[in-house]
Amino acid sequence: MRDEQKRQKVTTIGFSLVSKLNIQLWLRLLSLFLVLNVVFCAAAILGTLYYAEQVLAEAHRAGPAVLGREISGITVNQLTGQRQGWTVPGSLQRFLPKDTATGTRFVTWNASPELSWWETLETFRYHLHLQEQGLAYTFSLGRLLRLFAVILAVILGLQLYALIDSIFSQARVIRKTLQPISELAEKAQTLGQARTPFRPGEVQALAGKLEGITAAKLDTRIELDSTQDELKSVAAAINGLLDRINHAYQMQARFVSDASHELRTPIAAIQGYANLLDRWGKHDPAALEESIAAIKEEAANMKELVEQLLFLARGDNDTMPLQIEKFDLGQMGAAVIREAQMLDEGHDYESALESVWVEADQGLIKQAVRILMDNAVKYTPAGGKIQLAVAQHGQQAKMIVQDEGIGIPAEALPRIFDRFFRTDESRARATGGTGLGLSIAHWIANRHGGHIEVVSRENVGTRFTIVLPAVPPPAEG
Repeated sequence: MRDEQKRQKVTTIGFSLVSKLNIQLWLRLLSLFLVLNVVFCAAAILGTLYYAEQVLAEAHRAGPAVLGREISGITVNQLTGQRQGWTVPGSLQRFLPKDTATGTRFVTWNASPELSWWETLETFRYHLHLQEQGLAYTFSLGRLLRLFAVILAVILGLQLYALIDSIFSQARVIRKTLQPISELAEKAQTLGQARTPFRPGEVQALAGKLEGITAAKLDTRIELDSTQDELKSVAAAINGLLDRINHAYQMQARFVSDASHELRTPIAAIQGYANLLDRWGKHDPAALEESIAAIKEEAANMKELVEQLLFLARGDNDTMPLQIEKFDLGQMGAAVIREAQMLDEGHDYESALESVWVEADQGLIKQAVRILMDNAVKYTPAGGKIQLAVAQHGQQAKMIVQDEGIGIPAEALPRIFDRFFRTDESRARATGGTGLGLSIAHWIANRHGGHIEVVSRENVGTRFTIVLPAVPPPAEG
């Protein structure tokens, strides 16, 4: 019995919403028809008057007419008495025939109550008085007005049929569209079974809390102690969502602030050297050479920073396409070692490369390894040893980059993958780092279903390990 009452209540709520939407759509359709009818009537009146002007102008150009007689609805009489009617303004006379543009015009009809509206239409006359020629033209508008009246009646009939039909057709469409909402409401009614019903005050308080949460108040949370059991799960889910949104918002704000700070430094340097050249460096070869070299270096740093920012932005928006292919991680490691040895002769390189196959974007994986190799070069003193190893452990492929560098403090390890984080700001500036390389490498590993492991000890060295899912080698054949 109670379930039946609840279903009836849901049906009533759904019917009420359908009725409101149906009425709103019906009124909108009615207003559209009214506007169209007004436009049609205005166009019919203007068209009739314009047609009358053309007919009377042709009659006037035809030459002498039979005075006092009606021919094709046109009557010509000698103009007597005072001038009547209104004159078309000069700016609008160019739209009328030149022969009759300066004449006066007026409309007459018989408003006798003995005549029906249909008969009254026949009495409408359009009068044109030409003062210079002393002629008075009259044109009967009855046939045209009756034709437009018939057309308007047909249009009104079709519109009436459309309005009546829309009442039922729109209701069916709305009910079908709102069916999922009705089912959701019906299921929601069962939440209160065997419990006390929701108190309106609690629901209003929950809604009020949500309305008061803005980007400036993302730390606001819904109190769970005073919330009824059925609403606690909803409130807890909303609080969890707010936690994630707040964390993302704070990360985004910090990212924008850090990016602005990083871009400000090279821009300030470029401006400084540009001012130096503008003041006294134009004719000083040494200052000119120094300024050009510094500007080129800072511009290259800015380009690298912007490219890294764009890379991370595409990663955050999930618009970075991956070219997945199966390749040998050992062969890729050999190529990276050869490149490093050609570019850097100040360190000793060792490798231990096994044949391990993975399915990944080879270009992105190579970029991540290069980032780790570049960091090893930057933070390892000259003559130090850098090792690159590739091995398989179970279902995991591991690429290991180990150096004999300065190491990372233990308290900094949890933050090394944060964007723009540096363990030593001055030393990072000296090596030209932006603080984004490890963030990019971390994103690449995670995007391929892997991760990066770090082991470091100050003044001993650091070992980075990229862990990826391994796949069987391709079958020979």
